[in-house]
Amino acid sequence: RGRGQGRGRGRGRVPQHVWRINLDTPEEAHQNLSFGAADRWWEQTDLTKLILASNKLQLLSEDVKLLPALTVLDVHDNQLTSLPSALGQLENLQKLDVSHNKLKSIPEELMQLSHLKSLLLQHNELSHLPDGFGQLVNLEELDLSNNHLTDIPTSFALLINLVRLNLACNQLKNLPADISAMKSLRQLDCTKNYLETVPSELASMASLEQLYLRKNKLRSLPELPSCKLLKELHAGENQIEILNAENLKHLNSLSVLELRDNKIKSVPDEITLLQKLERLDLANNDISRLPYTLGNLPQMKFLALEGNPLRTIRRDLLQKGTQELLKYLRSKIQDDGPSPNEEPPVTAMTLPSESRINMHAITSLKLLEYSEKQAAVIPDEMFNAVRSNPVTTVNFSKNQLTAIPARIVELKDSVCDVNFGFNKISSISLELCMLHKLTHLDIRNNFLTSLPEEMEALTTLQVINLSFNRFKAFPSVLYRILALETVLLSNNQVGSIDPLQLKKMEKLGTLDLQNNDLLQVPPELGNCENLRTLLLEGNPFRTPRAAILAKGTAAVLEYLRSRIPT
Repeated sequence: RGRGQGRGRGRGRVPQHVWRINLDTPEEAHQNLSFGAADRWWEQTDLTKLILASNKLQLLSEDVKLLPALTVLDVHDNQLTSLPSALGQLENLQKLDVSHNKLKSIPEELMQLSHLKSLLLQHNELSHLPDGFGQLVNLEELDLSNNHLTDIPTSFALLINLVRLNLACNQLKNLPADISAMKSLRQLDCTKNYLETVPSELASMASLEQLYLRKNKLRSLPELPSCKLLKELHAGENQIEILNAENLKHLNSLSVLELRDNKIKSVPDEITLLQKLERLDLANNDISRLPYTLGNLPQMKFLALEGNPLRTIRRDLLQKGTQELLKYLRSKIQDDGPSPNEEPPVTAMTLPSESRINMHAITSLKLLEYSEKQAAVIPDEMFNAVRSNPVTTVNFSKNQLTAIPARIVELKDSVCDVNFGFNKISSISLELCMLHKLTHLDIRNNFLTSLPEEMEALTTLQVINLSFNRFKAFPSVLYRILALETVLLSNNQVGSIDPLQLKKMEKLGTLDLQNNDLLQVPPELGNCENLRTLLLEGNPFRTPRAAILAKGTAAVLEYLRSRIPT
């Protein structure tokens, strides 16, 4: 099997003698007189595996039919634009890998390969598939990811032995209901398509164990009543607003539920029916309250809630990790007293202007909140109401503010957590830089392009969220705020970072640079060994490749270190 030899050489085509290996007497036979009839090895050892990966091949000859005993043909990572129809004659073929080529179509003849178990077509330029695809009845693994498919042939329903189907990174707007006939399917990956719904028939796929629906356009979670074996459901980065009790109550085997970056507002109590849940990721949603009974889930190992407007859980608690969080939730199950968000009754003693100000929040929760009001300015009466009460938390998110209110400076001796997310702020005022006790600053979803150097005065700042702004470079002042533990800069246009400056930020554990414009990742970033979470997906750089990114932060840092020029 020619694996080691031909890799990486500039071969435009396969040498003729490879195809004729079963026909021609090898040259040695002519030279070696003792090569008797009994030793005609070339007729007894029909070639069964041919590996021609990474050879810059532009053409695969029709002569491939001269190798009828082939069970494995691997021509991945070449420059093939088409496949020979003679492939259909290799009736013993069980595995065909033509991934990472430039194929625009697949010959109909390929549908005759009734023994084929594995067909890898990922990373090509396929925009449609032959209708007869269902004839490949023995197929167990089919990878069509990273192509240009807009639909799936209905004959897919006949692939009843298929165990793994990967349709990620195509242009599918819907899945055919017939897909539910795939009775053996355990893993279905539809990440990064344009799905707005999932056919309800999917619910009957009794073997399904892993379902990936990330990065689509789903507005609700599919109901999967018969998927009793479903262990993993990944539906992050969609537009899911509601989590229904109905969606959850049948998923008895679920161990991973990933719903980050959606628009979920609340979590139903029925989540506690998922007794096998080990990982629950609800980061970056609009959740304001959680059922405390979540703390009772017996197997829970990982719970992510950051980036939610949780009113009952202090932000510093979210950073302490899952076990502390669960302990806190359990401790609250007994305290089912009145909710802290209830307005105090309006009595004759209450000033009329204060009736819309939550004095209870100011005095006992130390919270000044004026959010989701679509207000262009914060009314003075809000600041007047504070008087001498030490407010620690300010939430002015989801308004139409174009500037930071100057009066915020009045809170400088007590405030440590400020949220201006989802406004129209284009610059940071000097007043904000005077809040010397600030530990958490959330200014996501605004119009910021830079940060003032005066922010260096915020020496206790631990967490800053600048996601969904308009930064073109990593804001240089952040390099000098050495208390920073978390910097969230996803969904900007950051084109460069300075690894030597980052290394000085010894407390930095989380750096999110997803969906920016980084054309390369400096290898010296690998020396920032204090980083526990480094997120780089969704940038235009070529290395590290997605496979390395998927292995997690430690692997990425190690890979980067290995590329530092010595």
